[in-house]
Amino acid sequence: MAHPPEIRAKLRAAYVYDRLPLETAAEKCGVSYATARRWKSDAEAEGDDWERARSAARLAGDGIRQVTQMILDDYLTLHQATIEDVKAGSEIGPLQKAEVLSRLADAFTKTMSAVAKASPELGRLAVATELLQDLAGFVRNHFPHHAEALVEVLEPFAAEAARKYG
Repeated sequence: MAHPPEIRAKLRAAYVYDRLPLETAAEKCGVSYATARRWKSDAEAEGDDWERARSAARLAGDGIRQVTQMILDDYLTLHQATIEDVKAGSEIGPLQKAEVLSRLADAFTKTMSAVAKASPELGRLAVATELLQDLAGFVRNHFPHHAEALVEVLEPFAAEAARKYG
């Protein structure tokens, strides 16, 4: 039985935009699962990759914000763990600690910049974070003997800033 092109378009929309499983989308459109698989395969052979379109549609919505937030959360967890290791590391001298903090500050700034570009909603947090990083750099360069105390203060304050601006 031949189906009108509108049914194929409806199936694609249900699969790509509504994110229904192909079998469910086929039922919704009144076609067999085998037909839906064939249409999907034919479309891919013609350059219309439904899987790619589905991923792009997900990212176009809240997906990019969710992915960005997930990446940021993972980075911040690792960042905080590294700071804890540096604070606890008695075998690391003050200058080495300052160097580690400098590298962390640089990585943090770059990460926040990338996050702000990927998710403008997180831009306010990026500005607040950049200010904290500037403060950390200033203290590291002009008052290195206060670096450990600053880390002790910045750690909980960064979490507070993330709650307020994130």
